[in-house]
This record gives sequence, structure tokens and C-alpha cells, in this order.
Amino acid sequence: MDSTTTTAWATAVLALLALFSYLATTAARRSSSTRRYPPVAGTVFHKLYHLRRLHDYLTDLSRRHKTFRLLAPGLRRRLVYTCDPAVVEHILRSNFANYGKGAFNGDATRDLLGDGIFAVDGDRWRQQRAIAAHELSAVRGPARELSGAVFRRNAAKLAAVVSAHAAEGRPVEFQGLLQRAAMDSIFAVTFGSDLDTLGGDEGGEASRFVAAVDDASEFTLLRYVNPFWKAMRLLNVGPEAALRERVKVIDEFVYGRFRARSEELMTTAAAAARQDMLSRFMEAAASSTSTSTGGDGSAAVDYKYLRDMVLNILIAGKDTTVEALAWFFYMACKHPQVQERVYHEAGQASGEGVSVEEFARRLTDETLNKMHYLHAALTETLRLYPALPLNNKECFSDDVLPGGFSVGKGDIVFYVPYAMGRMEYLWGEDAEAFRPERWLDENGEFQQESPFKFTAFQAGPRICLGKEFAYRQMKVLAAVLLRFFVFRLRDEGRSVRYRATITLLIENGLHLTATPR
Repeated sequence: MDSTTTTAWATAVLALLALFSYLATTAARRSSSTRRYPPVAGTVFHKLYHLRRLHDYLTDLSRRHKTFRLLAPGLRRRLVYTCDPAVVEHILRSNFANYGKGAFNGDATRDLLGDGIFAVDGDRWRQQRAIAAHELSAVRGPARELSGAVFRRNAAKLAAVVSAHAAEGRPVEFQGLLQRAAMDSIFAVTFGSDLDTLGGDEGGEASRFVAAVDDASEFTLLRYVNPFWKAMRLLNVGPEAALRERVKVIDEFVYGRFRARSEELMTTAAAAARQDMLSRFMEAAASSTSTSTGGDGSAAVDYKYLRDMVLNILIAGKDTTVEALAWFFYMACKHPQVQERVYHEAGQASGEGVSVEEFARRLTDETLNKMHYLHAALTETLRLYPALPLNNKECFSDDVLPGGFSVGKGDIVFYVPYAMGRMEYLWGEDAEAFRPERWLDENGEFQQESPFKFTAFQAGPRICLGKEFAYRQMKVLAAVLLRFFVFRLRDEGRSVRYRATITLLIENGLHLTATPR
């Protein structure tokens, strides 16, 4: 949404703030329960008013209260927010069975994510988790081998695009380039075909699909701050009408690919040659259907379920890489010494005096594992700019959190990775400083932190299966680009802000200039 639309939303809720703040305070005082609930720090109308700086608003509140509540009109469930690692561990691991996505998240995300792994609980979650684990976590599985080759190839293609801009002295909108590179990579791994958006698909079907995914993410996030979204969906107005249009674009694109792949897999030779996730998912689904129908294969594959499963993996694989790398290059421009250290580390790990293509080919897993500083710099970026800045779980039965606060059945407990990365009591007085060295031990080797403190990849049974997958792609792209170019912000004085989507995109892009080394 543009600034005019945001201003209109802000004006619309200002009149409600004073009234609801009064009602919220009255309701909080009226509670006769002997249970101790987190303190009330504001209302959902404050969230809506602060939408463009939502994560910083929640950070401000988190500095006053490790755990707090925001009140909403007509909502019986409580909205609890926390930056306390003990509470995070409780909901993500210690009492995992009592916290899940639930109806609250299912309703908000169903149009975009459907019944995919990031929107469901129970058997469907376990089933998809097992499938994704096989594809993403195998030491030498087909997806790992395919992804490595894809990452290296697209890194070289991205470097060629940057080189062309540098030769002409033109700045580049770098986040857009990263989106295209990441989408080309994750699409090749999941769908088994090359979108080639890096090759210049401006305005084409693939570009419309990518734009629709990003817009749908923004409109989905709005449901978490707009208490009237269900009424707007019923009336098909505003962002709800826009979301419906974007999902239609997404579905037409995805189902078209499904039909084409189904026809291709009718031939045994084509099926045997395919290494991508979609082909294996379709083969498994067809085999299961054939068995359940007596072997005649008369029942069709559930394309809707397949759509949800594949689209969830694709969105997660693209977004984690794009957001982290865009903010990484922004911070690297603010801290030029980071670029120099990665440049030298990459040279030591992969050798000197080679072409971009040869350098990319040398970035094997063994080589990438030696690049501790780059790993630390990317992790430091994710600490301050996590791809998923706000996450939550629904409480399934009454519980008491560490620290003594009660939550009830149906309450929503949000943990806030963006705010957690800025808490001095977790990271020290320099919590807001970009300092990759905090992740290195005395020997210069990367050292982990508790996943309940550094929550960029979740933790517990739902910890991100694609974590290593994402790191590999980010390290390949970053190593190639910083080995051959020096980057600077086009406008050093321009403020960079995030876009209010589910993930942490940079608003209006990241405009850089590149100089060949």
C-alpha cells in the first residue's frame, strides 16, 4: 500500500484509539480472575496506526515489558507478545503439544498458504514435515545436489547482470535482482523448470506471479492488524479484494505448471530424469492414489493439496534468502570493512585469479564451510532483520508461562524475533549495532546461540528444515558478488525502511552502485 492509503488508515483509526484505550483499561480492571495475566501495553488499533513501523512499535513495547498484551474489540482471545527466551522455549519446545497454528492463523493465512506446512497442525503438518525433511535435510539427496548446481549457476548469472550495470555506470535496484535470482533458484528446485526472470521477463507471466506472491504476503499480514478484515472479505473491498485478485494470479500460474508436468510425467523416461520436488511429490501422490483405488489410477491427484505444499516451500525458500541478503548488502554498504573481509575470506577459500563462473563452481559445501566470517555476517543480519519478524502460536488449553503469567485456551502468543534481536538484556549494550564478530569464537570460528534467543529459524519440533538450504544459497550469492564487486548505496542519505509484509522486505527496494574489483 502507498503512503496515501496508509494515512487514510491511520486517520480512520485515530478516532477509535482514545475510546478503545479507555474501554481496554476498564476491561482489564474489571477482571475478577485470580489468574495473573501479562500487562496491557496497548490495543490492536495502535498496531494499525503504527503499521508502517509495526515491528519497531512492538520493539518499543518490548523494552518496557518482556511479555505483554494488546487488546482487541470483540475478540475473546487474548493477544500476548513476548521477547522472553524462556517463554519462547516453553511454547516452541517444552509444551509444544499445547501450542500450534490453530484456527486464528488458519483463517488469516488460508487464502495464500492453504493447508500448507506453515498453516496447519496435526497429521497434515507431520506428513508434510516428513516429506520436506526428506527433500531438504538429506546429506546427499537429489534436492541437495540439484540446489547446489542451481545456486552456483544463478549466482554467476546475477553477477553478469550486475556487471552490465556497472559497465554502464547505472545503479541497480538490488532487492529486485535478488528476488529474481532467489525465485529462479527455488522455482528450479521445487518445480524443476527455469523461470529465468534474471534473463529479462519484465512484465511477463513469471514476473506477475512473483509480484502477486509479494503483494499477497502484504495483504495477509494486514489481517493480523485489521480487526475488520473478515467483513471486508465478505464485501470484497479494499485489501481483501486485492488479495483475492493476487491469489487468482498465483493459482492460475501454479495449476498451469501442474498440468504441464502431469502430461510430461506420463512418459517413463521423463519421470525417471526428473529430480525436482514437484515431480517426486506428484509421483508419490499418484502412487498413493493408485494404491487406494485398487491400482487403476482412476482417482485424480489432489492438486489443491499439492499446490499448498509446494507453494509454502517456494515462498519460504524465496523470502528467507531475499530478505536476509537485501539487508546484508545494505549493512555491508554501511560497513565497508565487512565487504573487504568477505572478499579476502572468499579468495582464501576458493583461490585467486579465476573467472566468475569458475569461482562459483568452486563454492562447494566444503569451501562454504570454511567461510566463518560470511556465515557470521549473514547471521548477524538475521538477528537484526529476521525474514519473519513476527510469529505466533495458538494456545490449545489453559497454561501458565514461565514467569507466572497465565494464558487461556484460544489465546495467541506472539514471539517477536525482530524485537528480540534488539534487546540489550539478550545481546548486550551494543544490541542494535551490526557486529558479526559477536558470532565468532577466539579462533575465528562460528559459534551458535540458543535458537530460543536467536529465533530467525524458529526452534523445537518446528525448527526450519530449510535453514542450511537457505544459508547455502545466501553464502554462494554473497561470496560471488563480494568477490568481484564493491557495492555502495546510491543515496547515502536516504533512509531505508521495511515494507509491512509477512516477511521483512525493504520498502521501495535497495538501490546500489557496483564497481568491479
